[in-house]
Amino acid sequence: MLALVRSPRFSAVALLTAAVLGLVLANTPVGLDHVLHVHAPWGAVGLDLSVSHWISDGLLAVFFLLVAIELKHELVAGELSNPKTAIVPAIAAIGGVLVPAGVFLAVTAGTQYTHGWPIPTATDIAFALGVLAMFGRGLPSTIRVFLLALAVLDDLIAIVIIAVVFAHDTDFLALGGAVVLLVLFWVLGRMLRPGRSGQGWLIAGMVVIGLLTWWLVYHSGVHATIAGVALGLVLPRRPGHTLHERVEPWSNAIVLPVFAFASAAVMIPAVGIGELSPTFWAVVIALPVGKVIGITLFGAVATRLFRGPGRPSLSFSSIVTVSVLGGIGFTVSLLMNELAFASNDEIVDEGVLAVLVGSGIAMVASAVVVSLKARHHRARRELSEAEATE
Repeated sequence: MLALVRSPRFSAVALLTAAVLGLVLANTPVGLDHVLHVHAPWGAVGLDLSVSHWISDGLLAVFFLLVAIELKHELVAGELSNPKTAIVPAIAAIGGVLVPAGVFLAVTAGTQYTHGWPIPTATDIAFALGVLAMFGRGLPSTIRVFLLALAVLDDLIAIVIIAVVFAHDTDFLALGGAVVLLVLFWVLGRMLRPGRSGQGWLIAGMVVIGLLTWWLVYHSGVHATIAGVALGLVLPRRPGHTLHERVEPWSNAIVLPVFAFASAAVMIPAVGIGELSPTFWAVVIALPVGKVIGITLFGAVATRLFRGPGRPSLSFSSIVTVSVLGGIGFTVSLLMNELAFASNDEIVDEGVLAVLVGSGIAMVASAVVVSLKARHHRARRELSEAEATE
């Protein structure tokens, strides 16, 4: 059962199912507003949040914690530990951010919506890997490695954008307190020895410190999910690996589907297509088109510039395959949309629909492209094997 929950296929299917269910229920007479906007009675500790905000500010911090742990592993011991190996996906990831942002700004130029440019810059690593796993049987591992490296770097850029662009009225005293707790969290993490008994008090202390860090980051004006990122980055590798192994099934089965459900639970605007705001069209175009252009162009140039002896390089068609998968924004794009247009519910709803439509187009396109690429690769391999036996 755990193996199923950990699989990228399960994560992709669970996310899509939850998003569709949220969208459908929100547009029935039942509706979901009365549930998602209920405020939990935590005002005594300065946490007067609605159910929706508990999900996006609190629950999603768990997802970012796991992203940070995976990012640290890749930077220290994984595909990104060698600068010569990481340079191509890094440049491709930059292209996958700059071009979609540029497309968004071009479409919304002259309007009040230009500050939504971060929305189409994200790639949903869970969805992209899920689609690759479902339709890419037989593809060489280099494609998955390139996609994973690109998506992890993309997440890193998204984290920086959230921390810098969407910070407001920063309370540096609270932020300083969070830094002090992070240092303490790191010290306790260094004392952990996975598998050794009698460390329950240490783990309990780290949980309390982690929650207090999240509370301080929330009150600092920086988005609370950044606390999850910081905790994941300072956690030593071995305890981090153990935590990732234990929490990932819960993230795939509960955290991400609940966030997708709540984020997609919006009313479809009762307006004609021509009356939709430029934000809608900017996201719909930037995700499936801007990502493809940006990742393909920057990735192809980087591959040519940094080609070296003994260093495997992707073919142009493989880069295109990864670029189509990169257009699946979904989770982080939904969060970016919520942050960018927090004061305009109507545009938030249009942005959600745009992310779903744009990511949906990218999903269908990537399913076709990945399937064709996999079929071509299997045919070539079978031909080579047949020639070798003659």
